Amino acid sequence: MAVRVFVAGGTGVIGRRLVPQLVARGHQVTATTTSPARLGLLRELGAEGVVMDGLDAVAVGETVAAARPDVIVNQMTGLSEPHAGRPSLRNPDRFFAATNRLRTEGTDHLLAAAEATSVTGFVAQSAGIFNGTRQGGLIKTEDDPLEAVSPAAETGTRAIRHLEDVVGQAGGAVLRYGSLYGPGAIDDQVKLVRRRMFPLVGGGTGYFSWVHLDDAASATVLAVEQRASGVFNIVDDEPAPVSDWLPYLAACAGARPPRRMPRWLARLIAGDMVVGMMTEGRGFSNAKAKRELGWQLRYPSWRQGFKNELALSLAR
Repeated sequence: MAVRVFVAGGTGVIGRRLVPQLVARGHQVTATTTSPARLGLLRELGAEGVVMDGLDAVAVGETVAAARPDVIVNQMTGLSEPHAGRPSLRNPDRFFAATNRLRTEGTDHLLAAAEATSVTGFVAQSAGIFNGTRQGGLIKTEDDPLEAVSPAAETGTRAIRHLEDVVGQAGGAVLRYGSLYGPGAIDDQVKLVRRRMFPLVGGGTGYFSWVHLDDAASATVLAVEQRASGVFNIVDDEPAPVSDWLPYLAACAGARPPRRMPRWLARLIAGDMVVGMMTEGRGFSNAKAKRELGWQLRYPSWRQGFKNELALSLAR
């Protein structure tokens, strides 16, 4: 059954893949952007575009009320250079400042708007990349708590916990996306890999989970249509250590193998968060999403996905 879907953050890397999938399924989509210059893009994707500041409670309430949605999807982040500055994990509090506010204040504003307009469907973006608890095994389920890989990442982890708590209390669905790749998602990382400025830290023993943008979007469509509730890990089938995926990414990008860097030097140059995620990260299992949502991945492994995406990039 077609529904009215309100996508907050429709021009981000996921939003640009999600909106067309929703439209193709017959849903009526209203999608937001912070820039009037991007309204044309939303029209091209098939949505009614509106400008909205996700941190302005009054604007959020008015925009949601005008759209009269059945389901709200929160894809708001502030990771683009105009919002976050140049990509840097040395000072994550600065780089993720806008995103942390959107995950806390912005989520609260959307939930308040949902309650005020009797919207019962709510789906929110979370993250399950390398940030699972380091107690126990290397691969985590939805029942395992999230944990910052370093003290520097604690603010961001608290923001994610807040989002998961309030959305869960409201009966919504939380989608813990893995590290996203696909059109526009890892361009900065690939540039560093090609310049051999993305080193393998320590033994590269930290585990990551990845997911292609189109697979993340298809899982989100399922959560919308099924009015899902609870937490779901939206990751591919192959959580893997950095020592596996980083050299493979370099090979797919036509680059030389990554340099190696000891932990102490990486800590001085890149900071504690980078060292933590590359040496102590924990991956995530997608069994629940596949079982309960009936999710089928186009790219079950980052191996296939990296090869395909980087081949397309080289062709362009």
